Amino acid sequence: MGPDQLPYVRNAVKALFAGDPGGHDEFHTERVYRTAMKLADTEPCDRQIVALAALLHDVDDPKLFSTEANENARQILSGAGVAPETAGRVIAIINKVAYKGTDTQVPETIEGKIVQDADRLDAIGAIGIARAFAYGGSRGRAMYDPDIPPRPDMDEAAYRSRNSTTINHFYEKLLLLEGMMNTDCAKRMARARTQVMTDFLAEFLAEWNG
Repeated sequence: MGPDQLPYVRNAVKALFAGDPGGHDEFHTERVYRTAMKLADTEPCDRQIVALAALLHDVDDPKLFSTEANENARQILSGAGVAPETAGRVIAIINKVAYKGTDTQVPETIEGKIVQDADRLDAIGAIGIARAFAYGGSRGRAMYDPDIPPRPDMDEAAYRSRNSTTINHFYEKLLLLEGMMNTDCAKRMARARTQVMTDFLAEFLAEWNG
C-alpha cells in the first residue's frame, strides 16, 4: 500500500459520514478498522486488503446510500491510486460483509471473514447497544412495544423492510452474531460482548415491567 493511500481513504470516508447520527459515523469505521487489524494479527492474511475493506465496508451500504455498482468505493479506491486487481478484491469483500437475515453470506477469503467479524463486533456489546438505539432513533423506531414480537428468521427483503423496534433488533440480529463469527479471536470477543447485551436486556425488561 502506498504511503498516501490510507490517509486518502480515511479522509474520503470521513467526508461521506460527516454528521451521521445513526451509529455509522467515522468513529464506527475507525473502530472496525482497528478491530480488523487486531484480528489480522491472529490470521495469515493480506493486511492491505483487510485495511482497505474495513475502511470502505459501509460506503455503499443501501441503508445509507442510493449508489449503484459500488460507486463510492470505486471512486475512493481510484482516487487513492489503488491497483485495479486490489480494488476488485476489496469490493468483493464489502459486497458480502453486511448482515442480510437468512440471506447473509460468508466471504470466501480470510480477509473478508476478518472484516465481517470486525463489523459485527462493533454491533454488539456496550457500543452495540448505543448504536442500536442511535440508529433506531434516527429512523423513528420505538424503543420497545410488547405487542410487536421479534422475527429472527427473516430473509433480506423482510429484514430491510420490517418496521420493528430497537429491542426487537437484539433478537432479530444482535444476539445471533456471536454464533456467526468466523475467526477464533472474534468468537472469544463476541462471547463477552453478547453477555453485556443479555444483561442489559434483562435489566431493560425488568424496569419496563416495573
